[in-house]
Formats: sequence, structure tokens, C-alpha cells
Amino acid sequence: MRIGREAASRFRATRVSNWLTIFALACGSVFAADSSGVVLKAMRDELQHARALDSVNLEKPYFISYTLEDAEIFGAVASLGGLLGSTETRFRAPHIQVRVGDYQFDNTNYVGSGVGSGSRYDIERFPIENPYAVLRRYLWLATDQTYKAAVESLARKSAALKNMSTPESIPDFARAAPVHVKEDIPSGKLDRAAWLALVRSVSAVFAEFPQVLSSNVELQAVKNVRYLENSEGTEVRTAEDVLSVRVRAIGQASDGMHVRDALAIHSLDFARGLNEAELGREVRQVAENVVASSRAPLGDTYNGPIVFEGAAAAQLFAQLLGRNLALTRRPVTEPGRPSSFPTSELEGRKEARILPDWMDVVDDPAQKEWRGHRLFGTYRVDLEGVVAQPLTIVDKGILKNFLLTRQPVKGFTASNGRARLPGSFGASTAGISNLFVRAEKGVPVSDLKKQLIEICKARNQPYGMIVRKLDFPSSAAIDELRRLMAANARDGSGSHPFSLPVLMYKVYPDGSEELIRGVRFRDINVRSLRDILAAGNDTNIFDYLDNGAPLAVMGAGTYAAETSVIAPSVLVDDLEVRKLDDELPKLPVVPSPLLADR
Repeated sequence: MRIGREAASRFRATRVSNWLTIFALACGSVFAADSSGVVLKAMRDELQHARALDSVNLEKPYFISYTLEDAEIFGAVASLGGLLGSTETRFRAPHIQVRVGDYQFDNTNYVGSGVGSGSRYDIERFPIENPYAVLRRYLWLATDQTYKAAVESLARKSAALKNMSTPESIPDFARAAPVHVKEDIPSGKLDRAAWLALVRSVSAVFAEFPQVLSSNVELQAVKNVRYLENSEGTEVRTAEDVLSVRVRAIGQASDGMHVRDALAIHSLDFARGLNEAELGREVRQVAENVVASSRAPLGDTYNGPIVFEGAAAAQLFAQLLGRNLALTRRPVTEPGRPSSFPTSELEGRKEARILPDWMDVVDDPAQKEWRGHRLFGTYRVDLEGVVAQPLTIVDKGILKNFLLTRQPVKGFTASNGRARLPGSFGASTAGISNLFVRAEKGVPVSDLKKQLIEICKARNQPYGMIVRKLDFPSSAAIDELRRLMAANARDGSGSHPFSLPVLMYKVYPDGSEELIRGVRFRDINVRSLRDILAAGNDTNIFDYLDNGAPLAVMGAGTYAAETSVIAPSVLVDDLEVRKLDDELPKLPVVPSPLLADR
């Protein structure tokens, strides 16, 4: 799903970060998705026309793909009952891919892939209506541009490899059978007036909590249709309506420390997506959490067992498994120019134990609902036109599979339909869909707390820990994330950040609990999952938008993949918690006017 970058809070058109920066702003326009088939016909006809490239005296294209994201976005944000702004964006964003060479060796997987030089045509903006002749003209000129850039990239990649010793040869692209899928376009309407009233109403809840320094409620509704045609014969039209509400609030403790809480609710149905009374209760809970955290004592350094209960358990698996199940391939670089690229913590660990032998993990994009809850991560065809099937990832604790795209990686040569996000160097990025984490030996959640207390007593520890909410996707500012990553680097926790706890409690031997603040996890990673001691018999469903950013930062990126994680609560042994070492800001000189009015 293509989304706006903070579309409702910054109120500017989304920016696509490649040479095809295509946007048309048409506030108040009517969504004109192509139900007649003109767009797909233009794509299909231009693919046939592009066969003329076979006759030029240059490298021949072996694969051409046209993708078009056709979307309308409505966004609004309010604070304390007042509207801060709203925006409407109507756009079509195309992505043209031309591969020259062959499946074994082509112009992609090189640091200069897609970067060309020389003359270029001004192809302006992609039309938001469906004139066949204009569609054909745009696709023709865009294909010409992309083809020339591909030829240049292949030459540079070949030259770079002449001065390098190369390991075993891995194909640059995987073959895939042609697919024909045409989904119906949802009939949901953008109910602007109702949604503006909604964000005003629920944001006013924070006015009852003067201890909350700042807050906002942000709504974004996206109608999106994706068209895909490629030279292998694939033809796809998929469609979705996505409604999201993000709630953020920040408070300040007496020592100056900022505390926060956030909430994100998502729906695939405009008409039945949000209940104002229920949303109001959720917003009130966020406000109460911030007030409670601002009054909570600072936490201490802790080593020992921790229970991740409820939503925190699903957030734990989303972070530690979700991102690490996608393998990345190091691109060809220029000789003498060292560079680092992120890798999965699970790379090379196929057939290794990563969970207890009584736990399994399945990624199932075909599952539409779970116990009455419509799953957010359902889809039929990925970004590369590959049909996705259920995939067993962990069987009895043993890692069996990874999420794969059409870019082969060591040990895997075919896609399993997990291309969910745009990637770098001509490739797509893999992502989870509906990730089911299952435990055969589930116990009542209350027993997890009892086991926690028993372990702490046996080890003479004064208390244990329970986490009920993590800041994931993160609502933190970019500067705060940088400080967190810097702290990880200083104490050897690695470059993979883990979200801060929002609701974390000390659990004493008598069962009493105390909320704490000001702590972070140290050195928690995917290997920590091997230390799961027990799992609950509960089911926690957590929906979020995966945008490829660290900690899936709320509102980041220009593209997001709808995702659900379904997991039980878990008791994990041998985790470390440390105090935050941030410099604390000073309190406001004058108290809040909301306090003064009371």
C-alpha cells in the first residue's frame, strides 16, 4: 500500500524516492480507478511495442514490468478537539523495470542499478484519468529511459566485477510462472465529514488530562488499486481500502523525563472500520497510561526472566522474527569502496533451533480472519506478481524457511511470494503477512506470572518483570531513535534497535506490581527467543503497517505493507534491562494552562 509520509501531520504530497517521482494533487477529485481495463490494456500493448528493443544494437531486454499504484488519500489530524489540518491527495505512481542480460546476470544487484546519465525525456506526470493514448505515450518514454539506464548499469557492473574476485555465481533473477488475477475494486467511500468529526471528538479526550504535554489523533484513509503487467505474461489488478488511526501522547515526569504512549488502529473496511465510542475508550487509556508513567518511579538495571504479556508478546515476535526472516543480498560495489549493508540475524541458520521444540511459526497470507478478527496481512499476489501460499517457517523450534522474493540468495533460488516492499538495487524487500506463532504447551496467562515469581524466588531476586506494551511501531522522534541506537552501540548491543517498553512492571514475590519508566532492553535479539521458558494459551492479534524503517516508525516511508502477528504471551529467561542515559529536559517554566483552569 502506498501511503503519505506523515500525510496527515505534515500535509504535503508524498514523495517517491526514485527517478519516477510522479504525483498529481487533485483535492476533491473523484477516485477514477480503471474498472474498464484501459490501464491494463495500455500496459499490455506497450509491452508488445517494447519488443522493438530487441532490434537495437545494444544489450537486449529479457524482462520488462509495469506497475502502477493508483491511489487517493484523505488525512486529518486534530488535537484537544481542534482540527490541525486535513489533506487530500490523488495520484498515480508508476514503477517501470527493464532488465537487460539474462536471468543469470543482469543490470540489477549493483550499487549503481537504476542510476543513468545522458539525455532524458521529460515525461511529466502520470495521468490520473484513463486516456489510452496518453497512457501509451508515458509508458513508451518511461520504458526508453529505464532501458538506457539498465544498459549503463550492466556495463558498469561488468566493469566492476573485472577487478574483483567473485564467489559462487548466484542468478540475479528467478523465473516465475505467469499469473492472472483481477480483484474487484472496493466500493467504500471517503467519508470526509464523518472522519473530521471523529478526530475532533476523540482528540478532545486529552483535554481532560492536563498532565499530558502534547497529543494528537491522526486519521488516514487510502483507496489503492495496483496494476501489474510483465513480459512473462503476468497480469494483475489488486485493490484495497485501508483506514488507519494513530494516537500519540507525551507527558513529563517531575525529573523532566519525557514519557509517552501511542496507539494505532487499522481496518480494511471504511464503513465498519471505526467505532467512536470504542476509539474514545482506547484514547482515554493512552492518556491514563501517560499520566501513570509520568508518576512512576525510575527503573533499575535488571537481569532475569521477563513475561511479555498480551500485545507486547506479538510486538516481540514482530520485531525479532518479522524483519530477520527476510534475507538480503549484498550488491556488487565499486572496487576500493567499502560499504556495509544490513543482514539478517538468522542468515545461515536454516535447520538451526531458534525456538523451543514445542513452538511453530507459519506465515499465511491466505488466511482472511482469525476467531472473528479480520486479519490485516491478507493478500493474494505480491509486488512481483507471485502468488503467496502458506509457509511453514519454524517447525518444532527448527528454522525451515525464509521470506523470499524473485532475487535469489545463497541457498534459495525461487520466490515464495513475499515481496511486500520496494527495495534497493533493482530488488524488492520481503516481509511477513499474517504471522502465526503457536505453542503446543500453552498455560493460563496467570500461570506465567506465577512461574516468573517462582524463578525469582529460587534465584533470590527481589522482583521479576512483566511487559504489557512496547513502543512498536515506534512513536519516538528521529533524534530519540538515534540516541537509542547510539546507546546500543556503546554497550555492545549491536546495530539492530529494539523498541522501548511503554508499560513495564516490577512484580514482587507477593504478586503486587509496580509500573516503572526510564529503562531499555540491552542485547535483546532473535537468539533470545531460544530462552522462552513457557507460553500462554491466549491469542494476541497485533496489526501494524510495516514500512521498512527501523522499529517501523509511525508515518515513515512512502510505502507500507499491512501485517498481522498472532502470538501467545511468553516467559523469556535471561534478559537484561538498563536505565536510559539520556539527558533530561527541564520542566516548563509556567504550568500548563489546562492545569491553571482547574
